[in-house]
Amino acid sequence: MNTSQMLIGLFGGLGLFLYGMKLMGDGLENAAGDRLKGFFEKVVSNPYKGILIGTIVTAIIQSSSATTVMVIGFVNAGLMNLYQAAGVIMGANIGTTVTGQLVALDLAAIAPVFVGIGALIVLFSKGDKRREIGNIILGFGILFIGMQSMSGAMKPLAKSEGFVSLIATLSFNPILGVLVGLVLTAIIQSSSATMAILITLANTGLIPLVVALPVLFGNNIGTCATALLSSIGTNKNARKAALIHMIFNLVGTVIFLIILKPVSNLILTISPSDVGKQIANAHTLFNVTNVIIQAPFIKYLVALVNKLIPSDIEEENPAILYLDDRLLETPVIAVGQCSKEIGRMGEKAREILVLAVESIETGDENLIKKVGEGEDLVDLLEEEITKFLVKLSNTELSKQQVDKVTSMFHVVNDIERIGDHAKNIANLSTEKIAKKLTFSEEAQTELNEMYKYTLKALDTSIESFEKNDVKLASTVIDIEDKIDAFQEKLRDNDIKRLNTSRCEARVSAIYLDIISNFERVGDHSLNVAEAVIRVNKLFVSEAAATQVKNIKDNE
Repeated sequence: MNTSQMLIGLFGGLGLFLYGMKLMGDGLENAAGDRLKGFFEKVVSNPYKGILIGTIVTAIIQSSSATTVMVIGFVNAGLMNLYQAAGVIMGANIGTTVTGQLVALDLAAIAPVFVGIGALIVLFSKGDKRREIGNIILGFGILFIGMQSMSGAMKPLAKSEGFVSLIATLSFNPILGVLVGLVLTAIIQSSSATMAILITLANTGLIPLVVALPVLFGNNIGTCATALLSSIGTNKNARKAALIHMIFNLVGTVIFLIILKPVSNLILTISPSDVGKQIANAHTLFNVTNVIIQAPFIKYLVALVNKLIPSDIEEENPAILYLDDRLLETPVIAVGQCSKEIGRMGEKAREILVLAVESIETGDENLIKKVGEGEDLVDLLEEEITKFLVKLSNTELSKQQVDKVTSMFHVVNDIERIGDHAKNIANLSTEKIAKKLTFSEEAQTELNEMYKYTLKALDTSIESFEKNDVKLASTVIDIEDKIDAFQEKLRDNDIKRLNTSRCEARVSAIYLDIISNFERVGDHSLNVAEAVIRVNKLFVSEAAATQVKNIKDNE
């Protein structure tokens, strides 16, 4: 086999491995669903809980880089502080050792069986959950076929004088081994892929453990490149999180290089015959021990990065609080963050509606100005959330998540329209002040009564969206019916006042426009509530259909 054939085989095998890893990781992530989102919501000031959560999440999504990038996104959005981020980053390093242990399993001979079973499940299953299980099995089989392909491609290296000379050099120079691991991982952007190459080389007898270990340590530093690149363009806290990741792995590498010989002896004692298992065990030992050593010093690690990257006295709060493109690495988390941002947008729309109505009663022009500023923010949120949803809809999502994202497009549009109606009311308030008009006590009381139901409809719809509560959403239907009835009643009352000259035409026009805007706010609130009901009905219908199919299959 010539060099070009070897490179083609290695390239193809690596491609299969990475695709298998992605397929398996996406399947695990989608199967975990909202539970994955729940893990991150449990991150508190206790760093040890953060370590546990980082371990679990990384074991599920099969990528420490993805977890770290997500953490940087959370820190950049102000949802996680550095103390919490450090714990999750450390846990991610432990979680990635699960991948190493999987890769070390010698399952190449039966990998086609996994591919066959996985493909059949994916092709012939109708339920989302079953298809995700199929993807997990299929990805598992493909990654081992990829490793087998790499192994076959690299066997001729044993006869290469240049490669033998390189291995001899690395044996005497562990620092060079660290650099090789660092550069290789930084280029491939996957520590799992570097691990696979290392284990494949070891299994074919091309590199001894003493050479593999420094490369493995360098691999841990190289994986920081993804996080460092991801932190470009973020705020200082996010860059500090990426630096914590780098310092953590650098310190661990220095410690393990100092005790390289005892570590090699310990690994040989644990798994004396299987070289691939030795590398996987060394990877686990490195990361677990590194966390045990450094976890008690997290506050000092945070203090160090604060010294290296001093914070500004004040950093401007972003208009977008919960969204960050880095979260797209894990779509399930991104969907949850979208829900939070849309809920926040709904609260902003509610806030300006309250200010607008208050300005009608008080004639306070400062309130009208605040409505204009708030409406600009609602418009900005609508634009940014929609952009994010477009990106999110192009990621790997389950059927349930696709339905949810689709409904979010409509909800964002409805909330933006509520903001427009709030501004319309503020403009009517401006006209009322400019023309020095006043409502009768009777008319003002009627407006307040209708407004009470309008606000209740908006509050309930936003709460039902944030909680994904169908029962709560259903109550909006009755509230909106009352708003429609109020509109008819108030129009009739206004006509009576005009006919008896208790109200002048200019006041009537503003009055009717206000109740019309109230009615439209009620309509859009109902649309939000119906989106919650519709998405949950689709999910329930699909689950019911799957259940019926299962019953029939078992008969």
